[in-house]
Amino acid sequence: MIRDSAQLKTPYLDALKKYVEDEVVTFDVPGHKKGKIPNDFIEFVGRKTYICDVNVPRGLDNLNNPTGPIKEAQDLCAKAFNVDKAYFVMNGTSMAIQAMIMSCMKAKEVVIMPRNVHKSAIDALVLSGAVPVFITPIIDEEYGFANGVSTYNVIQAIDENPHAKAIYLVYPTYFGSVCDIETIVTYAHKKKMLVLVDEAHGTAYNFSNKLPKSAIEAGADLVASSMHKTGASLTQSSILLSQGNRVDYDRIRTTLNMLHTTSPSSIFLASLDAARKTMYFDGELLIDKMVKLYDFAEKEINKKCKYIHVLTDKYFHKIGVFKHDHTKLVISVKELGLSGKKVYDLLKDEYNVQAELGEMYVVLFSFGIGNIEKDIKALIKALVDIDMKYKTEVKDLEFPVKYEFPKMFVRPREAFHGAKKYVNYLDSEGEISGESIMIYPPGIPLVIPGERINKNTVELIKHYYSIGALVLKSSEGTKVKVLNLVKRNKE
Repeated sequence: MIRDSAQLKTPYLDALKKYVEDEVVTFDVPGHKKGKIPNDFIEFVGRKTYICDVNVPRGLDNLNNPTGPIKEAQDLCAKAFNVDKAYFVMNGTSMAIQAMIMSCMKAKEVVIMPRNVHKSAIDALVLSGAVPVFITPIIDEEYGFANGVSTYNVIQAIDENPHAKAIYLVYPTYFGSVCDIETIVTYAHKKKMLVLVDEAHGTAYNFSNKLPKSAIEAGADLVASSMHKTGASLTQSSILLSQGNRVDYDRIRTTLNMLHTTSPSSIFLASLDAARKTMYFDGELLIDKMVKLYDFAEKEINKKCKYIHVLTDKYFHKIGVFKHDHTKLVISVKELGLSGKKVYDLLKDEYNVQAELGEMYVVLFSFGIGNIEKDIKALIKALVDIDMKYKTEVKDLEFPVKYEFPKMFVRPREAFHGAKKYVNYLDSEGEISGESIMIYPPGIPLVIPGERINKNTVELIKHYYSIGALVLKSSEGTKVKVLNLVKRNKE
């Protein structure tokens, strides 16, 4: 494949290097003035980090109106991803998702989306006032987690909601489930709908044929992508990609400027610039090595463990998933007799191995291009040891509820602005939620503003509290915000 030599440039990183080398005397923010005042963090990371932490001085451009090295870096990123526009985003893919939805959706316009979306998509519904039509994803009844959406259900939702402005997809899901995005994009465009994609965990798709086809290649209009999750930039640095004539580029820029900080991190921006270059020139080789390590781990774990096993492509196909992503290793611990959360804790506390997530019956591991053979062997060794030592005869390892979602009764924005009262979550059945309640990770809400809390929701919250999971909500303690229907809701 012929490479574009222009991609060798790192315009923003080069501008930052020059600024640092020029030893500029600073009377602008930040106040640490290149780390001249010692503190514990400087001693830990080194003063170079502080020297590179500058604001928006002359020569380093402005993210909200880029005309210099930031613009050049974004243009190179757009060419690397083969899109019309690429925007650097400093508050993670959460902000990219909010900008993506807000730039396309106005109040009371309809967007079709799977119910297992990240909280940022729900937040975008509140901010934009858009109305969601939810699609029930493919539910893994045996292990209790949600996967992607079926093509049939998506097409049905499009046909039943011809007035919808857009369809929003999660590609891949947190557990690596991938939908038939090409068919969906083609059908949605035929029906004059925009296609918006949360590809937070799929940045690597753009640089390898060993992974599923990227959303951009499939023809999506707007794609939010976490360069830091699978593209090797620093955490919180992401990109928003856009292509085609269906999107309003001026509105995208306006929306980003509403949400962006006016003081973006120079370090994060430089990491995006450098990561783009790495992925363009070395991504294919690095991803190839990563996939081989994944396949090796799957084979060894399934061969050497008696009670623990990897959920393979064959398994995911059996439950209706179109394709599974080989950066998301999902292991079953159901036969071990321990919960996934317990194995997650054991791995870190006893073996110094950090997993991505522990659920009731499964543990999730996110593979990245930075993983090396030594990492994989440490993981395999730990799982084999747990498999031999920790088999229990516990018979009550049963997930207390079914994986089902509450029904929406009020538009999320109306619920957010409505009059509230506080109730104990144990007494909240039948109330309409005034907030999102979720487990982190992954940040997929159990209930969102405007949905009626059912018994299943209450039991889920109770279960997650009992196993020590992080339950995220805006209210404190065991109380939750619900709508006070006695008072008039005001938007």
